[in-house]
Amino acid sequence: MMQATEHYSTTFTVDRSPQETFESIINVRGWWSEDIKGVTDQAGAVFYHHYKDVHRCTVQITDVSAGRRVAWRVLDNNFNFTADQSEWTGTEIVFEIAETDGGAEVRFTHVGLVPQHECYDVCSNAWGGYIDGSLRNLITTGKGQPNPKEDGDIPAHQVAATVARAGHPQPADA
Repeated sequence: MMQATEHYSTTFTVDRSPQETFESIINVRGWWSEDIKGVTDQAGAVFYHHYKDVHRCTVQITDVSAGRRVAWRVLDNNFNFTADQSEWTGTEIVFEIAETDGGAEVRFTHVGLVPQHECYDVCSNAWGGYIDGSLRNLITTGKGQPNPKEDGDIPAHQVAATVARAGHPQPADA
């Protein structure tokens, strides 16, 4: 019998329509990283994320259902702070949007990001800042707090992830 696995998930509501919420989610440069390369709003498209020497990943968009759902599959991943740098490889990142009275609910789930992974504390802290902070702000105010271009300063909401990374020793082959 398989053991139940708790994937990282967070949910919030906004006073915007499901379509406005969807438009913000697919504007990945507006809430995750200004350095995203590639197309972020079409099923089948591939985009590339990197943050300094800390994190790189290649993501394929598997579902883009306007006003309802966005899903990605991580094709390749590299962390500089874990022994298994590929912990995200093969995982699914899903945004589900539901209409509510006067707005929308966003349920974000990173399927495969589980507490047993070495990166879980760092990654869940980072996703909390990006999703509950930056994405929510982009939806509600039109301005997120994405990672800036390579030379920029880290957004304030990423301080917890930076502190958590500092507590993880670098792998010997990094």
